[in-house]
Amino acid sequence: MTTQPPIRYCFFIAALGLLSACGGESKKEVKPQQAAGRSQGPIRVEAYVVKPQSFAENIEVPGSIIANETTEIHPEVSGRVVNLNVAEGRQVAKGTLLAKLYDADLQAQLKKLQVQLEIANTNEERSSQLLKIQGISKADYDASLLNVNNIKADIDIIRTEITRTEIRAPFNGKMGLKNISPGAYVTPTTIIAVINQTGELKLDFTVPEKYTSKIKTGQLVTFSYEGASKKYTAKVIATESSVAENTRSLKVRSLVQAQDEALIPGSFAKVQLAFDPDPNAILVPTQAILPQARGKKVVLASNGQAKFVDVTTGVRDSSRVQVTQGLKAGDTVVITGLLTLRPEGKLQVSKVVNP
Repeated sequence: MTTQPPIRYCFFIAALGLLSACGGESKKEVKPQQAAGRSQGPIRVEAYVVKPQSFAENIEVPGSIIANETTEIHPEVSGRVVNLNVAEGRQVAKGTLLAKLYDADLQAQLKKLQVQLEIANTNEERSSQLLKIQGISKADYDASLLNVNNIKADIDIIRTEITRTEIRAPFNGKMGLKNISPGAYVTPTTIIAVINQTGELKLDFTVPEKYTSKIKTGQLVTFSYEGASKKYTAKVIATESSVAENTRSLKVRSLVQAQDEALIPGSFAKVQLAFDPDPNAILVPTQAILPQARGKKVVLASNGQAKFVDVTTGVRDSSRVQVTQGLKAGDTVVITGLLTLRPEGKLQVSKVVNP
């Protein structure tokens, strides 16, 4: 009697045959691809030859327009305002009386001392006559003279107190808005108004720490303010004595060279700084720089191979980047096909963009 093989055994034999056929086909397909990879030629790229160029660095920083002189007007003593003469928004001369505080009590004391002084002067004259005929001692005469001098000193004190009740403009300038009204009780902390000397204006701005050596006294800068296209110039007159630790920037003060009513103290300004050009700057196209996790690289074409080089970059403009370290004149920098190149990989320069 003949036995038939189990059905599962037949299926197992068929599956092995199918896998063997697929494996043979996959091996046949891989070999042509590997052969094609081995026979691939150099990658065609475009390049840029490094040449020293003159390059002027220009930066824009924020600034503020300030008055040549500005101060808050405060009273020296406390008291009630009996006269207020703040001309809001107008020019005032130095010494103009802006406000007057109540001083009737001081005036009364002054009159009393003036009467006492008249009597003391009369007594001093009498004592002087008696001293000449030896009618009194020298000590008695000195006492009457001392009384006269004491009263004169008291009068000077009262007059000084009266002067302190008068608030006057400290310099020629433009008054701001008044903050009080007649009859108000004020103290030395009360701000009556603010005065600005707008005949001359200053421009304050800050520059990053790396540019501090390039700022020179007498240097001209240009600026504009928000909402206007007109350009103004200012001359650097001083810099801060140290760099600010929190911002690592240097504060610079300049004097505006033009008078224009449109320039208002406190306005925001956009300051343009143009530094002396570097005649031997190394510049490469922006697309030649490869950012890395740490630092930056460029690819050099050297003897038909790709050479990856670390570089340090400086400033840039719309299409070029300054390289401060890593390149020299004559180097050929690859600018296309960078993603397909590998270190020491073969390449062929098809075009030099700056022959």
